[in-house]
Amino acid sequence: MENLKSCIDACLACMVSCEKCVTDCIKESNLNCISLCRDCADICAICARFDARGSAYGSGLHALCAEICRACAAECEKHAAHHATCKECAEACKKCAEICEQMDSAKA
Repeated sequence: MENLKSCIDACLACMVSCEKCVTDCIKESNLNCISLCRDCADICAICARFDARGSAYGSGLHALCAEICRACAAECEKHAAHHATCKECAEACKKCAEICEQMDSAKA
């Protein structure tokens, strides 16, 4: 149960970081970052919602969430040196990916 709570918390934190990053990247017209952050925020939100309600389908989302979080982290790291929100987003994405990967391997 603690692992599930950690996963939900990480997904929600990542979603918020991605939304903040999108807002800042719009000002810079950083389209790749915006696109990945939007996808990441959406998968994190749905993953947290499925986990919170104990959906039988929730566990299947962890691998996809981790994959998208890793891609988003890689993109945000490209801009982390000059954008604080990209740096924060990359860190949140990496943490979320790690926890989702743990959840995915636990179901296997």
